[in-house]
Amino acid sequence: MNEGFSNLVTHIGDFLDKTQDGYAIFSMDDVLIGCNQAFADILYLNTELIIGQTFEQLYREIYKNQKGPIINTTDIDQWLIEANKKRRSRDFRIFEIDLKDGRWFLVSEQISDKGELLLHAKNITKQKVLEHNLHQHTSELSNLAATDELTQISNRRSFISQVSSEINRCERNKLPACFCLLDIDYFKKVNDEYGHITGDQVLVELAEVINSLLREYDPFGRIGGEEFGLFFPDTTIEQGQEICQRLCELIVATNFNSPAMPINITVSIGVVEYWQGATFEQLYSQADNALYEAKDAGRNQIAIHD
Repeated sequence: MNEGFSNLVTHIGDFLDKTQDGYAIFSMDDVLIGCNQAFADILYLNTELIIGQTFEQLYREIYKNQKGPIINTTDIDQWLIEANKKRRSRDFRIFEIDLKDGRWFLVSEQISDKGELLLHAKNITKQKVLEHNLHQHTSELSNLAATDELTQISNRRSFISQVSSEINRCERNKLPACFCLLDIDYFKKVNDEYGHITGDQVLVELAEVINSLLREYDPFGRIGGEEFGLFFPDTTIEQGQEICQRLCELIVATNFNSPAMPINITVSIGVVEYWQGATFEQLYSQADNALYEAKDAGRNQIAIHD
């Protein structure tokens, strides 16, 4: 061995001792024939004890200790069968693993001409944390964009999107449905008499009252001002009218604002039955006409568009 090559081996050895990346070599028979301390740390096993063990023996030990790489299974035998199908299935393979201590590694496996498997595990924990934070931030922004800031229910844009999706589903499955527009009667008087802050509180509480009668999958949103939209999929016009009637009665019986200054309100509701081929715009227009009929008829009532 010449001096240059000897120095190279020494430098590589120093590097393997200091790096946080794990390196390991498995024989053609999948026996671990060499690794650095970082690889042993990933497995939470002692370096001296793991040399000479097979991949299967190593992972049975990991599964028993419940440390190191996360193994999502209740059947380690079946898990090993599936894992061995993937190992050595290609000359080069890359995948991610996460550890019970929260670390993440990008693992690459490369097979040599002699059938030996060289494994490299690169620590990508920082990248995964950044990725998670970015995903969470994006999700929060998406929720903000779809939520009415005051009432915390769907805003107009999100409501239209949800209803359009439900319309398509009703169209495909030939399901009945009802579209409703709800408006607070004489809400301007509430703002004029009690102030806009109190008026906002009434809107917030009204959204909570309406939500209490809805199913989880019923689209509900604030269209604007004191007007709210509701869509009842898989609901006949008779059932929709009954729901709206219960809603009107509940709102009349509710004291809004505070015990010291209770405010009672009523609502008018326009209802239209969904028909095959109807669009959101058509349903909205006809429900709006019905809403005006309810207003003209004296308010605190429901009008069905014929």
